[in-house]
Amino acid sequence: MYGVGREQADAFWQVLRGKLLRLGLPAAPERLSWPDDLAQHWRREDLLLSQTCGYPLVSSLPQVQLIGTYHYRVEGCDGPNYRSWLVVRAGDSGERLADFRGRTVAYNSTDSQSGYNGLRALIAPLAQDGKFFGAAIASGAHYQSLKLIRSGQADIAAIDSISMELLRRAQPQALEGLKIIGRTAAVPGLPLITAAGTPPEQVDILRAGARAMLDEAVSDRLLIGDFSLVPRSAYQIITVLEQQAAAQGVTAL
Repeated sequence: MYGVGREQADAFWQVLRGKLLRLGLPAAPERLSWPDDLAQHWRREDLLLSQTCGYPLVSSLPQVQLIGTYHYRVEGCDGPNYRSWLVVRAGDSGERLADFRGRTVAYNSTDSQSGYNGLRALIAPLAQDGKFFGAAIASGAHYQSLKLIRSGQADIAAIDSISMELLRRAQPQALEGLKIIGRTAAVPGLPLITAAGTPPEQVDILRAGARAMLDEAVSDRLLIGDFSLVPRSAYQIITVLEQQAAAQGVTAL
């Protein structure tokens, strides 16, 4: 789910695929698939390997097996944990979240921890009658949220720190005229998953292959620095954040 262009992810997969086959995996697709319906994709009974967000993991994917979580060499990340930056226009007079009461927020999707759930938890203590922002726009992607801010159609968005750094390196012009005014709580990063029916020996191969990618140039370009198996229980902090917001009357941005 990271990489400004598909080329980076495709190159990563080609190296990983070779390692998996050498480790004894019976077969692996030659090419990555890029499904339009991610929720359906993650539930496939023949899912070999994918990366998902922590929010759908805890809310709708109880059946998948965790392979592990990459650590990223990015400011805002600590071990397997990551956070989002609160991004606004550089010329905006607002300097803290409270200054954006009644303004327009952009978010990538409602099932996103980085762009939605994390921000919802932040606005909950500031909300009045369950509302803080004046309007919310679904952008479909973090980079689209940034476009909406730059164009003046939105005023603020929560953008995950890894996406921000990858975009800064690949397309620095996309971040021109923007500033960071805050950050969300840290939570475990985006895990690699496989189907419930993937045999244990193949799960071991997938973990070994993912870990073996750490010294590869294609991983360095994706800012990957380490790999660990984060237990599913650690992701429950995402559910806790959602429940805390709901307890304060906030169920949406």
